[in-house]
Amino acid sequence: MSLHTELTRLLGCRYPIVQTAMGWVADAKLVAATSNAGAFGFLAAATMSTAQLEQAIADLRAATTANFGVNFHMFQPNAQDVIELCLKNRDRVRAVSYGRGPDAKTIRRFKDAGILCMPTVGALKHALKAVELGADIITVQGAEGGGHTGSVPTTLLLPQVLDAVKVPVVAAGGFHSGRGLAGALAFGAAGIAMGTRFLMTAESPVPRATLQKYIDVKEPAQIRASTAVDGMPQRMIDNPFLLRLESGGLVHRLFVALSSAWKWRAHTGMSIGHMVKTFFAALREGDSAIQTMMAANAPVLIQRAMVEGKPDEGVLPSGQVAAVIGTLPSVKDLIDGIVNEAEARLAALAPCISLDTTA
Repeated sequence: MSLHTELTRLLGCRYPIVQTAMGWVADAKLVAATSNAGAFGFLAAATMSTAQLEQAIADLRAATTANFGVNFHMFQPNAQDVIELCLKNRDRVRAVSYGRGPDAKTIRRFKDAGILCMPTVGALKHALKAVELGADIITVQGAEGGGHTGSVPTTLLLPQVLDAVKVPVVAAGGFHSGRGLAGALAFGAAGIAMGTRFLMTAESPVPRATLQKYIDVKEPAQIRASTAVDGMPQRMIDNPFLLRLESGGLVHRLFVALSSAWKWRAHTGMSIGHMVKTFFAALREGDSAIQTMMAANAPVLIQRAMVEGKPDEGVLPSGQVAAVIGTLPSVKDLIDGIVNEAEARLAALAPCISLDTTA
């Protein structure tokens, strides 16, 4: 049985499986492993400096002959550099993904260069707006998904978007197996996207002490959405730091936010002027002043756990699916297993379904 879909045709991959761009996690090694196994991987450029992204792209070009994607957002200080690097590497960068994305003019530049625009949305209105701006593919993440997420479950959001747009739709939020892929295809999606499942693999750069926290969680209710980190709902595994942040009150949160902003400035090389410009740009986008001040919390606190290996001193973004995952397979074994199971489930459907309406 073939799993070729419009997604595989557009992206040029063998299987309709996408590895999402998790900050600090989706590095060149993970993306190369994904692409070499037949799926499609996105580099997490939103947490990379320009030099780091340039090196990651060079490493990827050397590690795989497959195409790959790059994820970014327009509020990062080197957004224009990221855009130019993608365009420069248009022969291999097949797609860009984003949340807070570029304007229609920038999207047109990507499309004219043959680079597909593939935003992630968590609400129907955002899907409609993304298509209006020129998106080629929409990734729909339901509330089960990790990191910043909406409130509508995948099983409700996915059909809403499928009915409303004409571009291919990729389903995200809660997927980890071949059953999920088969189910998404039955809904009408062109494929699935997974973050947490790829985070929990042998090629993941996440330190073992942090990975163990993901393996240890067994109750989906312990992976919940909170606004305490940056003012927006973000799904994370319960841990001591998150609980302290939630119980510390506004003053404590603002102190953490200011500390994070200063550390993030040092990491990105952002000037004071750019920080001020970004603050006011966020306000124009509709963010509250407090939420804007807290924006640097997420990358800095995630870095503490994902890079420095101190899971109790940072936050652990995760989909609820982590509660049903207990192994760290290689990316190839993971993808092969998903594909084999999906093919088996789809093949088993045919003899089980009768379309005879005369009975």
